[in-house]
Amino acid sequence: MTQPTERLLAGPPLGGRAESLHAHHLRLGALPHVPAGQMIAALEAAGVLGRGGAGFPVGRKWRAIFERPDLGTPVIVANGAEGEPESAKDRVLMAHRPHLVIDGVLIAARTLGADRVELYLGREHTAAVGAMRAAVEERPKTERKLLHIVEAPIGYVAGESTAVVHYVNSKDARPMTTPPRMSERGVRNRPTLVQNVESLAQAALIARFGPDWFREAGRGKNRGTGLITIAGPVRHEGVAEIELGTPLAELVEMAGGLTGNPRAVLIGGYFGTWAPIETAWGLALEPESLKAAGLTFGCGLVRIVDDRTCGVDYAARIMDFLAAGSAMQCGPCKYGLADLAGASARLAGMDARATDLHDIERWTALVTGRGACRHPDGAAQQMSSALAVFADDFASHADRRRCLASNVMTRAYR
Repeated sequence: MTQPTERLLAGPPLGGRAESLHAHHLRLGALPHVPAGQMIAALEAAGVLGRGGAGFPVGRKWRAIFERPDLGTPVIVANGAEGEPESAKDRVLMAHRPHLVIDGVLIAARTLGADRVELYLGREHTAAVGAMRAAVEERPKTERKLLHIVEAPIGYVAGESTAVVHYVNSKDARPMTTPPRMSERGVRNRPTLVQNVESLAQAALIARFGPDWFREAGRGKNRGTGLITIAGPVRHEGVAEIELGTPLAELVEMAGGLTGNPRAVLIGGYFGTWAPIETAWGLALEPESLKAAGLTFGCGLVRIVDDRTCGVDYAARIMDFLAAGSAMQCGPCKYGLADLAGASARLAGMDARATDLHDIERWTALVTGRGACRHPDGAAQQMSSALAVFADDFASHADRRRCLASNVMTRAYR
């Protein structure tokens, strides 16, 4: 895939071995010692946002811990669980540029005065786990003593920040309710920074090159580059590094162009939002622009569907996954999402009950804002947008007429 702006992924071509520590230092030099206050100010000036889905400002997150030394010695957790089924950005980054991620956790540890780093890695991502383990062994002994690998369990909620802390503490990857905030009491009841691995890698580059360099890339209010996973009817599915603000149409061109007639696009992953292709085609892929359009950048997944894909079936499969992957610790997840999954499956199979479509609309509203964590909210957001974007499909399936997947007019998006 053509990469016009590479920073995180700069270096040896993807697909080969992970970059060694020697090659990493030849390319970027050793990690500089940046004074703590200066480092946090640089992150704030850069305006870098978290890349784990929530998009919280990284500098503000670090400062919350830095300004409370009275709470004790912090712990850093690098979140590389990546439980989003179709996202691959974090595992690609860790598998190929592991030392950039480790640089990020080390600069976080130095800045915040942490004496322990937990590398929380999705156990199913074997190439990434192997590369990170090998990279840790390449590090000097003084650094190795800080770094501890934890293999995260398979599961969508296992990457949620409170579930991460809960698993590191007790081997139980269920989201927790707050307070206290993790910046006050997390791993081992100590102040804890849970940061996505891409966010940490960005911090390592900012430590070297500064906030002005970081902001040279980007076309919108949110500056810098970001990793995007593009999937669907394009010639080259995979991970691309883009300038934030790159239009969807340009991303598709980077991926070799379309191989089908696009209908819609899911942006931001399974907790993201569907949009009609007519709306999305010219959209800038950056958090601020997407938010203004009622969408979310989320985990950086862009999934295009074409006229061979049934919107009802796709939404039903996502809902089934989210229902099965919940923590099952509250009614909205245990019962609400299960009911939504069941009704969606009946609609997709042309076996709908008379009230199924109405019930899906009603239950989607009922589960929102009532869960023990944000899992039902994310599932409801995805389903609500699917109901709007694929309204004709849902209506046709509800009436047991026909599937519209192969009857969408050809559009000129090439």
